[in-house]
Amino acid sequence: MKHKQKIVVLSGAGISAESGIKTFRDADGLWEGHDVMEVATPQGFAKNPELVLNFYNQRRKQLLHVKPNKAHIALVDLERHFNISVVTQNVDDLHERAGSSNVIHIHGELLKVRSSVNVDAVLEWKKDLFLGDLCENGHQLRPHIVWFGEEVPLLTKAAELVQNADIVIIIGTSMQVYPAAGLVNYAQHGTPIYFVDPKPSIQKSDFENLTIIPETAVNGMPILVASLMDKIV
Repeated sequence: MKHKQKIVVLSGAGISAESGIKTFRDADGLWEGHDVMEVATPQGFAKNPELVLNFYNQRRKQLLHVKPNKAHIALVDLERHFNISVVTQNVDDLHERAGSSNVIHIHGELLKVRSSVNVDAVLEWKKDLFLGDLCENGHQLRPHIVWFGEEVPLLTKAAELVQNADIVIIIGTSMQVYPAAGLVNYAQHGTPIYFVDPKPSIQKSDFENLTIIPETAVNGMPILVASLMDKIV
């Protein structure tokens, strides 16, 4: 049986936006009308935990009412012929709901919560989270989200996947936010890189083997999938 090529997909807010999820930050730096420092930092949580918990409760409710789109589905189609790993900055579960089987959330997951003391005490959570909801050791639960200023524990694993990839696909991310933006630099010399974005922030000269598809995720991914399928011998 022929060895399946390894594709690593780096996905960001743009792919979720087309399902109706607001992108992480608008141009004015606000997230759903909130200063990011208020709702996405340990300091913000310490200062006003109720505001932060309510903010993520609203995001969680919104997530339960949206569906995967054609770009998510296209990646699942690709998985029938390639060994696919999705490394996403998104905290939603749309990749999983579409059917992707290997998804790494480097910024955490909205449908999980964890102890505010023990980072490894993680629970599945689809309802609202309130002050007074405690882990089994009596500590307040918090969203299982990597906030600004916190370590990104899955970054090393993500870098290893990119390093071993035969093909890298970048979709729905501007590749401007670090540390995630640095992941593409782990690709081996000459690895084909495909960048799907209506307003590409990188140029062909930036990477040796770069193909740019200047389309939205929903329009661009089916084009890319068809192209990759044609190359299967």
